Amino acid sequence: MLLNYIFSVLLFAQITFHPFFISLTEIRYNPKEKSLEISQKIFRDDLENALTGQYKSKVNFLAPGNKTELEKKIKKYILENNDISINGEKLVLYYLGYELEEEAVWFYLEAQKVPVPKTADIRNSILHKNFDTQQNIINFYLGKNPKSLILLNGKDRGLISF
Repeated sequence: MLLNYIFSVLLFAQITFHPFFISLTEIRYNPKEKSLEISQKIFRDDLENALTGQYKSKVNFLAPGNKTELEKKIKKYILENNDISINGEKLVLYYLGYELEEEAVWFYLEAQKVPVPKTADIRNSILHKNFDTQQNIINFYLGKNPKSLILLNGKDRGLISF
């Protein structure tokens, strides 16, 4: 929860001054469904700039010219920049969709048939090609208390042991 507070403060600073480049990813293990539920929060303007550069066409979440085409671009980008292995086995991530929240966008992913995690090897390179100072905060919940990582440009992978 402290990281959510920090993210909120940084969001305010981002809106006011835009000196920080961060994203927040929350991963929750659902023991009943044997799945990972993943939520990823990224600043909208940063992602629009990255997608515009990658696809060489203007991307605008607030007024997409073609929402189906935007969804394809987002899905491809999000899945290319996220990998998770649990207990040494790479998971298949499924992109579920997104929703806008003020200056940010929440993206939702899921992995199914996930064993109880003993280790989680996580790669998150969101916006690393675009911003040298991009920081991707990862909170992995196995129960109530998260284990956390901060992944940076040049260090886009981290290991969590439970």
